[in-house]
Amino acid sequence: MYQVVPGGAGGTITDVIPKQKRSRDTRPLVGAGVIGLFLVIAAVTAWCYYIASLRKAELLKTQLLDLNKDGYIIRNQGGSIVFRMDFRSGTLDLDSCSKEGEILSCSSTTDRKLNFFIETVRPKDTVQCYRVRWEELVPDIPVEHAMTYKFSHWYGGAVSAIQHWPISISGQQAPKPFVTSDIYLNRNEFGGILESYWLSSNATAIKINNSVPFHLGWNDTEKTMSFQARYNDSPFKPNPGEAPCAELSYRVCVGSDVTSIHKYMVRRYFNKPNKVPAKAMFSYPIWSTWALHKTDVDQEKFLEYAANIRKYNFTFSQLELDNRYTRRYGDFEFDQAKFPNATAMFHKLKSDGFLVSLWIHPFVNYDSENFHTCVEKNLFVHEPTGRLPALVRWWNGIGGILDFTNPEARDWFSSQLRSLRSRYGVSSFKFDAGETNYLPWKFSTRIPIRDPSFFTRRYTEMAIPYNDRAELRSGYQSQNISCFFRPIDRDSVWGYELGLKSLIPTVLTISILGYQFILPDMIGGNAYLNHTDGNRALPDRELYIRWLELSAFMPSMQFSIPPWEYDSEVVEIARKYIALHESIVAPRVLELAGEVLDTGDPIIRPLWWIATGDETAYKIDSQFLIGDDLMVAPVLEPGKQERDIYLPAGRWRSYKGERFEIKKPLHLTDYPVDLDEIAYFVWV
Repeated sequence: MYQVVPGGAGGTITDVIPKQKRSRDTRPLVGAGVIGLFLVIAAVTAWCYYIASLRKAELLKTQLLDLNKDGYIIRNQGGSIVFRMDFRSGTLDLDSCSKEGEILSCSSTTDRKLNFFIETVRPKDTVQCYRVRWEELVPDIPVEHAMTYKFSHWYGGAVSAIQHWPISISGQQAPKPFVTSDIYLNRNEFGGILESYWLSSNATAIKINNSVPFHLGWNDTEKTMSFQARYNDSPFKPNPGEAPCAELSYRVCVGSDVTSIHKYMVRRYFNKPNKVPAKAMFSYPIWSTWALHKTDVDQEKFLEYAANIRKYNFTFSQLELDNRYTRRYGDFEFDQAKFPNATAMFHKLKSDGFLVSLWIHPFVNYDSENFHTCVEKNLFVHEPTGRLPALVRWWNGIGGILDFTNPEARDWFSSQLRSLRSRYGVSSFKFDAGETNYLPWKFSTRIPIRDPSFFTRRYTEMAIPYNDRAELRSGYQSQNISCFFRPIDRDSVWGYELGLKSLIPTVLTISILGYQFILPDMIGGNAYLNHTDGNRALPDRELYIRWLELSAFMPSMQFSIPPWEYDSEVVEIARKYIALHESIVAPRVLELAGEVLDTGDPIIRPLWWIATGDETAYKIDSQFLIGDDLMVAPVLEPGKQERDIYLPAGRWRSYKGERFEIKKPLHLTDYPVDLDEIAYFVWV
């Protein structure tokens, strides 16, 4: 029976077909559809994030450099990682980074604002450089980047008491001020010749900007060197009126090989000397009174020393009268008790053909009459307030240290030197000290100094009028001071701590830092008591001979302990090597010295200079080159009359006349070298 629902033809029939429940078999289809829709949305979202991440990754790349929040890496043209720097002073907020041309910049870390950028510079086809700057906007926050050194061998930085080539890092050191110091007295500090420049065997170099309040530390466990900029708890100072906001800025350059990248860095960032010192200083030995007589020198001993040089038929460039010829430190007049007739002494020496150089220093002790003069004239470095002169302790007492930023102090000091020259005919001066460790921790100078080592630079400038024959032992940004630079005093020992073995690594380091007119320390060392092997009065005879042989192949030779203090055989060996230096070494060194004015290239070079891809050459610290064509391999071990020698590929002729034409490097094992010999090879 049908039932019609009111509403006519358009009504709804409700009872004709009963309503049924949906089958369970259709539910999976609906679920699958929902899941599918979710997956599509997720895939689209992931793709968008992926595209965004690619764009961000591309943004954070700049020609072989990849930046991330914790640091960056640099690759060479072959794709290998050659440099890695980690950020230790904050994590970059990558969302704050942007790129415009070759400059990639970021404006914040995860917790504060800053200015950070990396700019790519391509100065030539074979060199890729990056300018990096991290500038804190909040005072007293240090900036620290940690460079990984495990990828290669590194060279440069500073001379040190224990000198190795390449740099050998041990232990851990929190970043400390990278300033010049007297490493004879402070053996854990950085040395008196120092530059914020390092070079690696994988053709990477880093130069810290001179404006940085730079501190250096290291961690041998992590294989990192820490480069830090800070003003807090530091002798560095911001410019007057500026907040102490630290900035770490530097340049990293990558080249095709270690030699070419160093050549580029030297030409671009280093000062060059503007002249070559006197030819005689390269050709003939300097004779000094220090190691022989110490402070007991007097007129009689000085004249006797000069007479013996002539008696034993030795040549000379000049005779150096060392500490102490004045009554008090800070005087500029001869002690009449020790030098009763200095004028007659100088006349005698001049008639015998001697030019005389005098030892000089930047200190005026409190018991010198000149101390009161300098206080009245305001010529000393002052304590922090600038009201009172600072008293400093040095190895010869207590006094003031002249403020070489003060034109009046410079003029006063220069006038004392000119007076000595005009009264006695003094040829030049041995400028001792100059390191910043002799300044108070906090100090004040006439012209404010941001970087304490700039005091060293100002001191080295005092030698300019005497640069033909002057001698300096400290240097910072001083490569254009055309004087001989002398490494700090050596002890009369064989080892790497200020001994004979340290000499080649030290000279190579100084050369890499741009100082090419090098005067190695006195032959045999200084013979200080308790600093000689066996506590002898004289250096060990064998040590003295080996030291003499090595010095003959340096740019200049310096005697103090004279050969006649030993025996006739040592005298003959000395004559032989002085003649060899004059005939073979000096002409080649002088030729290279002329080239230094234009190129800055080292005179004394490491073996890798001509063997840039040779892993063994990177580690050799007991051989060196003069130019590209004279290779020297001295004996540096006691009791040895042989040594292993590494010959780079090429055509060589030994000092014995042997010829080696080799396409691959050659090891000469137990090569015989008698006591009166030094092995050297000439490129033919």
